[in-house]
Amino acid sequence: MEPPNGYLGVTEEQALPASAGTSWISHFTNINAVGTFLWAEDQVLRLCFDPMFPEDRWGAEPDELLDVMRRIGFHLEVENPEPDFSPQAAFALAEHLTGVALTPALLQDTTFTCVTVQTR
Repeated sequence: MEPPNGYLGVTEEQALPASAGTSWISHFTNINAVGTFLWAEDQVLRLCFDPMFPEDRWGAEPDELLDVMRRIGFHLEVENPEPDFSPQAAFALAEHLTGVALTPALLQDTTFTCVTVQTR
């Protein structure tokens, strides 16, 4: 059995069904800086991209948040070949979509539950 790697909440296969009747926003970056930002609503993938390469987006509304993404620090110019990732930008985009700010108090006062999920 492979160890958990954290991709479970950011794959379309798992996130889209979990978004039924609600919004689902997830962000993941691994140790190699490979990442995914995913926004789904009621089983529709609205936006998905690797935060290091935000110019390569897909989903039903891949350009809906371009103004917001630029304002919070994503570099969206295709001509810029150098990856430029600011983790703060991905968290700021999640905050924009959810209205929930990631603050030190939130991290300190929240009870987190961790589980191991068996996958096929």
